[in-house]
Amino acid sequence: KGGIVYADAVTTVSDTYAEEIKMPYYGEHLDGLMRARANSLRGIVNGIDYNEYNPESDKYLVHNYNAVNFRKEKVKNKTALQQELGLDVDPKKMMIGIVSRLTDQKGFDLIAYVMDELLGDKKIQFAVLGTGEERFENMFRHFAWKYERQMGVCLQYSEDLAHRIYAGADAFLMPSMFEPCGLSQLMSMRYGTVPMVRETGGLRDTVCPYNEYEQTGNGFSFANYNAHEMLHMIRYAKDTYVNHRNEWNGIVKRAMECDFSWNASARDYETLYEELLKMQ
Repeated sequence: KGGIVYADAVTTVSDTYAEEIKMPYYGEHLDGLMRARANSLRGIVNGIDYNEYNPESDKYLVHNYNAVNFRKEKVKNKTALQQELGLDVDPKKMMIGIVSRLTDQKGFDLIAYVMDELLGDKKIQFAVLGTGEERFENMFRHFAWKYERQMGVCLQYSEDLAHRIYAGADAFLMPSMFEPCGLSQLMSMRYGTVPMVRETGGLRDTVCPYNEYEQTGNGFSFANYNAHEMLHMIRYAKDTYVNHRNEWNGIVKRAMECDFSWNASARDYETLYEELLKMQ
């Protein structure tokens, strides 16, 4: 609190989160202070290492690809991942990836409510990697047993498998309750895996929802923390993937062309520091 009071500027990791922490729900009893410092508060989105997360050179992938050849090459990572996780090997099925800590914050209670409805659709598969709360680990164990050819679950930490899920999945699900910035959606876009997110914090700032009329957007999103609103979003994304593949490939291409490298974030910090120097 003292640091915030006396700082020349206050930053957090996304514009939307900078607004959210002015409210009691997100402010952790500092919301009044954040409102008082509103003129000095700004959000700068985190970046990711574009050398480490690079589908063109990633050593963990079965097949490397880029924004030019992903239409033919990306699917090879998907079928290899299906085989690795013991799922039905079918490139036409929509694979949804999750790489996450398994906690309340990440929206897994929403997933628990609608997983039976989701996996009632035999054209949907899940690839899940993570560890966390026992109840969510047990939830995924249960669904992996119940839908063994549709649900691949690894309850562990694995850097190489994380990369293969980012590359092999068609879409990436992040229905977070709150998310100051989020890195997984940035990694998924880097690999051309379409993010499906809740509109909060950095997820709202980095994922522009698909507009079928204007052919814009780099992902899909839903607004309210509601399981069936999330389910509707996933079904809309799946319909686009199955029935409008050219439009889906457009979303993938736009996602891969985004710049969420540290170079972009560093320029924003540099601008802030220059402004502070001028004030002295």
